[in-house]
Amino acid sequence: MTHVPRYRFAPSPTGFFHVGGARTALYNWALALRTGGTFVLRIEDTDESRNSPEWTQGIIDALSWLGIDSSHPQFEGPYFQSQNAELHVAAAHKLFEQGNAYWCDLSAEQIQARAKETGKQGYDGYSRDRGLTGGPGQVLRFRVPTGSTVVHDLVRGEVEFANETIEDFVLLRSNGSPMFLLANVVDDIEMKVSNVVRAEEHLPNTPKQQMLWDALGHTPPQWAHVPVLVNEQRKKLSKRRDKVALEQYREEGILPDAMVNYLMTLGWAPAGDTEIVPWSSMVEEFRLEDVNHSPAFFDIKKLASFNGDYIRALSLQDFVSASLPVLAATDAWPSSRFSAEVYEKIAPLVQTRVVTMSEVPVMVDFLFLEDPAIDQAAWDKTMAAEFAADVLKHCMSEFASCEWNHDALKTILESWTEAKELKLGKTQAPIRVAMTGRTVGPPLFESIEILGRDETIRRLQKSLSRLG
Repeated sequence: MTHVPRYRFAPSPTGFFHVGGARTALYNWALALRTGGTFVLRIEDTDESRNSPEWTQGIIDALSWLGIDSSHPQFEGPYFQSQNAELHVAAAHKLFEQGNAYWCDLSAEQIQARAKETGKQGYDGYSRDRGLTGGPGQVLRFRVPTGSTVVHDLVRGEVEFANETIEDFVLLRSNGSPMFLLANVVDDIEMKVSNVVRAEEHLPNTPKQQMLWDALGHTPPQWAHVPVLVNEQRKKLSKRRDKVALEQYREEGILPDAMVNYLMTLGWAPAGDTEIVPWSSMVEEFRLEDVNHSPAFFDIKKLASFNGDYIRALSLQDFVSASLPVLAATDAWPSSRFSAEVYEKIAPLVQTRVVTMSEVPVMVDFLFLEDPAIDQAAWDKTMAAEFAADVLKHCMSEFASCEWNHDALKTILESWTEAKELKLGKTQAPIRVAMTGRTVGPPLFESIEILGRDETIRRLQKSLSRLG
C-alpha cells in the first residue's frame, strides 16, 4: 500500500492571520498537491483567554483567499484541538504509567530558590525520584532521557540537541490541563500526520516533541523548519511593529495570485529568470531541500511590484470585475454618481498605472465627483505659470466645437504650445489640475474625452474664475 503524505497546518486563533503563517500554509499546500498527499487544517484553540470565533473564521477565510479550502479533495478539516482534551490527558497518564513522566509539587518560587542554591538555571529534576502521585498543586513532568536527540530536518539537515540542556518539561499543569507541546504531539499522532513543515522558531521545541513521539510508541514525522520572515532591519516580523496581517494586504488591493506567488518566493526561488510564475509551476518545482536557511526579507515594495505585474496580466474584463467591489466600497464620492459604464471606458488606462487595487478610486474619482478636491500645492505651482490663464481660455474656446476625441483634443493643445514655443508637459499641467485637481493621473486627453465636452468646459471656466 502506497503511503499518502499528510501535511498539517495548525494555527492558533488569537489574532489576524500572519503573512508568515500564510507562507507556511502555502508550502504545506504545494507539497500536498505535488505528492498527492493531504493538507490537514487544525485550529489550536486551547488558549481560551485569547481565542475568538472571529479569528478562527479569519483563518479559514484567509486560507480560502489563498486558494486553500475544502473545495479541493486534498484539503481536510478544520479540526479543533480543544475537542481532543481527553486524548491529551490520557496520553499524559500513559507516559506516567510507563515511567516516562513524574509528578512535581515545586512552585516557581521554589524552583528559582533551588537554582540559586545549585547555580543551575531552571528546574533541576528535584522531584524525579520522590514518588509523588499527583495531588493538588502538582504538575506532571516528562522525564528527559540521557544522551542526545537528533532531529532529521529536510531544510536544516541533522540537528543534534544535548538532552542535558533540556529540563524535564511540564505535560500537565497543576489544574490538570495539558500543555501545548503534549497536545500538539497527540493531535499529530491521532491525525496520522507524516510531515511537519513550520517556521524555524519552532525548532527548539522539536527535540521535546520527538521524545514524546518516541515515548508514545510512534515514529516521529519528517520535520522541516523554514526560515522566519524579517523586516528591512532584518528583525523578525512583529505584530506590534510591522504590517503582518494578511487581511490588511487583501483590503489594500493585493491580488491573491500575487500574494501567493510572492510568499512562495520567500526562502525559495523557482527555476528560470523570473520569479513571476504560475501556481502550477511552483507546485511542480517546490522542494523543501531547495529552501534557503537564511531569514527571508518580507519586502512590501517587492510585493507591490509583483502585484502590479499580476494586475497588468489580467484581462480587461477581469480587471474591471476585480476593481468594481473596491469602487463600490469607497466613500470618495456619492454612490449615486458612480457609473460602471464610464468606469469601463477609463479602466484600460488605469490598469497599466496601479500596483494595488486600492489605488483605483483615487485614479478615477474626478469622473464621479461634481467638483474634485483641488490639491492646493498643485494649484499654486501650475497656475502660477504666466501662460496658465491663456491656455485655459484657449482650450475652453477650441474644445467647445472641436471633434470630441483624445487625438483632436491633444492636437489643439500641441498647436498652441508650439506656437508659444513652450513644452507640452508644462502647458498641459494647468489643464490637468482644472480637470482632476491633481498633477498626476491617467492620460490627460483620454480622460478629458471620457469626462465629456460640457463638463470639461464647465471645469475650465470654474478654474478661470478661481484665477480671477
